[in-house]
Amino acid sequence: MNPDLDALQPYPFEKLAALRAGVTPPAGLEPIPLTIGEPQHAPYAAALESLVAHRHEMARYPATPGTAELRGAIAAWARRRFGLAGLDADAQVLPVNGTREAIFAFVQAALDRTRPARVAVPNPFYQIYEGATLLAGGQPLYLDCTAESGFRPDFDAVPAETWREVQIVFLCSPGNPTGAVTLLDEFKKLIALADEHDFIIASDECYSELYLDEAAPPPGLLEACAALGRHDYRRCLVFHSLSKRSNLPGLRSGFVAGDAGLIAPFKRYRTYHGCAMSLPLQHASITAWNDEVHVRANRDAYREKFAAVTEILAPVMDFPVPEASFYLWPAVPGGDDEAFTRELFAEEHVSVLPGSYMGRPGADGVNPGSGRLRLALVAEVEATVEAARRLRRFIERRG
Repeated sequence: MNPDLDALQPYPFEKLAALRAGVTPPAGLEPIPLTIGEPQHAPYAAALESLVAHRHEMARYPATPGTAELRGAIAAWARRRFGLAGLDADAQVLPVNGTREAIFAFVQAALDRTRPARVAVPNPFYQIYEGATLLAGGQPLYLDCTAESGFRPDFDAVPAETWREVQIVFLCSPGNPTGAVTLLDEFKKLIALADEHDFIIASDECYSELYLDEAAPPPGLLEACAALGRHDYRRCLVFHSLSKRSNLPGLRSGFVAGDAGLIAPFKRYRTYHGCAMSLPLQHASITAWNDEVHVRANRDAYREKFAAVTEILAPVMDFPVPEASFYLWPAVPGGDDEAFTRELFAEEHVSVLPGSYMGRPGADGVNPGSGRLRLALVAEVEATVEAARRLRRFIERRG
C-alpha cells in the first residue's frame, strides 16, 4: 500500500468515538448530536422530484464535463450570486460529486512533487485539505486562525521564503469550524501574493449560502477577481456544493469554477478518475441551482436557531458572533475540550466535537482549536434549542 497512508491522522469522529468509549449516557435523555455538519432540514423537494422523473437516464453513461444545461445553470447562478461579468460555462465550470471529492482530487492533479510542495491550510480546518496534501506527496503549512486574527489566516505572518515553496493555498469561507468570513480585501491581498509567488488559490465556499444577515452575503474569490478586472480568474478556483445550500448532502453535487487553465487539466484527470455525475443527479442539480426561494427559507430557519441558541448560551460561553455557516465555536469553560466533551455526553447525552480535533499545533506549538468546541447547529429548531439548554445546565452545574 501507499506508505503515505501512514501519515494520515484519524478522522475527528474516530477520535470522538474513542474519547466516549465506555461512557453510558442517561437513558432517560434523548441523544442530540451537534457533531457532524450534515444538514437535517428537509431536502429541496423539487430537486428530488426531478431526480425521480429522470431515473430512466440511469441507463446512460454520463460524461465527465456534465451536460451543457447543468454547466449553464451553474454559470448563471455564479454570475448572479457574485456579480460576475462573465463565466464561461464550457471552459471555466466543471460539475463535481460534492466539494469533498473534488478538493481531494484537485490536490492530486495539481501538486508538483518534483519541487517544494507545500499546501497552506487554515488551522483549524477541514481534514480533507491535510489528507489530500499528504497523499499527493506534499507538506501542509498550517495558518493559525485565532481570536486575535478574527479567526482568519494572517497572510502577513508568512515569510516570503515560505511563500516560494507554497503551491496551493486553501481558504474556507465561511469557515469550518469558526464561521469566519474572508473579507473582499483579504481575497485581493491573497491574489496579489499568488501573482508574486505563483501559487493556486483554492477557495472552499460550500457554506457561502448560509449567512445570517440577508443584506450581507459573504463575498467569494471569483467576486474579488472580478473586482480586480481579472475575468480569466487566473490562479483561482472555487468549490461550491448543494449539500448545505439545498440540504442535499446525499446528492453529492457541486462544482469547481475559475481559471480555465486549471479546469482543463483537472477535467483530463477526472476523465481517468471515473467520477462523472449521473444524469438524474444532474437534472436534480439544475433544478436546485435555478431556484433561490428554498435557499432563503433555509437561511431563515438557521437564523431562528442561531438567535435562540446564542440567547441561551451567551451568558455562560464565549464565542465569536456568528456571521455564516451553521457552526458555533465557543471557548470551553475550564479549557479542557476533551474532558468537557466526554462529561457533557455522560451527563446530558449531547454530543459535541472537541476543537482540538479540528486543528494541529501551529508555529508556536499550540493547537488553535484547543479549548474550544465545534457545535453543528444542523438539527431542527426544537432539538437544537433543547441541546443548548442542556449545555447551559451542564455548565451552570459545574459552577
